[in-house]
Amino acid sequence: MLDPALLERITARRADELEERLAKQLAEVRAERDELAVAEKVLERMSEQLAEEPASTAPTPGHVGGRAVMLIPHGEPGVEETLLPSDYQRILAAVRQAAGPVMARQVGEMLGVDISAKSQLEPLRGKQLRLSDRGWLRKPPDGRFTTRL
Repeated sequence: MLDPALLERITARRADELEERLAKQLAEVRAERDELAVAEKVLERMSEQLAEEPASTAPTPGHVGGRAVMLIPHGEPGVEETLLPSDYQRILAAVRQAAGPVMARQVGEMLGVDISAKSQLEPLRGKQLRLSDRGWLRKPPDGRFTTRL
């Protein structure tokens, strides 16, 4: 049989180790709570600042391959067509002037683009697709483009 004094020392040592481990966990929880309180204050300030700033609908330049590119905004209510680059505005005007849905080739003719060269037509088609993806134009399954209204 084990010595009762020895058992008492082992039990006391285990209790000390448990107390140390719990104290360490409590300190970690308190530090995390303090960090969360700071993060919450920062989030509140940022939310207040964002609420005070007027919403900007202007397209923002992005970077692709180290080059600045113009992002095309989504055609939503309140977003002005004048925010689009001028060549996109011309494409929209040409599609509106057409009697009905038009192919990219027809838009190219209306804009005076050399449609005999595929290298001239494909960028135009890409711009029309971008306008369609952003809601400025509609593209039915037949591949023609029309205004969204």
